[in-house]
Amino acid sequence: MNRRLLWPLAIFVALLAFLAVGLKLDPREVPSPLIGKPAPAFSATLLAEPQRRLQRDDMRGQVWMLNVWASWCGACREEHQLLVEYSRQAGSVPVIGLNYKDQRPEGLAWLSRLGNPYRDSVFDPDGRIGLDYGVYGVPETFIIDRLGVIRYKQIGPVTPEALRDKIIPLLRELHG
Repeated sequence: MNRRLLWPLAIFVALLAFLAVGLKLDPREVPSPLIGKPAPAFSATLLAEPQRRLQRDDMRGQVWMLNVWASWCGACREEHQLLVEYSRQAGSVPVIGLNYKDQRPEGLAWLSRLGNPYRDSVFDPDGRIGLDYGVYGVPETFIIDRLGVIRYKQIGPVTPEALRDKIIPLLRELHG
């Protein structure tokens, strides 16, 4: 057999192998370089109370969840009711919202219409805080421990399965 004919076949088989491996990967499982590192510092006005500010260090000593959301985000709507229900459960950790690249009136109207799962929601109209956290799409959710270290990042909407199988067990572990 002619060896020149084997090269295209070998390349084709290699490409098929890469495709097969790639199709098995979950795009929501992109490893974050921030896992295991201190959460980036921020100080921002609250969405509902622009005269008040919240800083990352205000959360020190607590396990908490940072949920990045926007009123223009369709996928945020998918997870929103689940977050509302979770935040009402006894023993839930504080959920802090990061209203990302939004307009204050639209964000407030969205929470008024759909319910507010957030203890507080900080306003990030230009996306600078989100950029520091490595946000490249909303929604994204971070679990931050008592020392201010990011322990988990959920890319995309929080699903009932992710909450049950990953987030809640991690939160229980962090509460020790």
